[in-house]
Amino acid sequence: MSTGLAAQLRQQLVRNVGEVALDRFERAPLYDTRTGALSDGTAATKLGAGFDILEPGKIACPYHYHLAQEEMFVILEGEGTLRVAGERVPVRAGDVIFIPPGPEYPHHLINTGAVPMKYLSISTQEKPEICYYPDSDKLGAFAKDHRLMQRRGQALDYWEGEP
Repeated sequence: MSTGLAAQLRQQLVRNVGEVALDRFERAPLYDTRTGALSDGTAATKLGAGFDILEPGKIACPYHYHLAQEEMFVILEGEGTLRVAGERVPVRAGDVIFIPPGPEYPHHLINTGAVPMKYLSISTQEKPEICYYPDSDKLGAFAKDHRLMQRRGQALDYWEGEP
């Protein structure tokens, strides 16, 4: 029999991928994934996890690299391609992918299979975070209650607009 403390601990520490609410992240014609935040509302403070379902023939997100966060992807079902460091690496169910931060490892996942690819996305959640998107030459800065996206060539001088 489960005690009140056990139920409380389960709420703080355990998530089931089959029960997480999924939000659709879609931009036709290339991007279509459903993603759910597993770690939201848990006791975790440094580690984040999501559950993703990537549709056949689609890309999970724009090609990018992180300057602070380290990521890991665990392919649960399906197969696809990891585009990383300018190369295309086949991945399949059972593979665990490790992506350190830095410009050496820009990455994203592509479902090249015939069925949805399901995977866990895990990261170290450092904030603030800076991401660079090589295909579009954009920079993104992310922190609590702050999000800034701009192209590198549109950067302002440090003193711009200051008295």
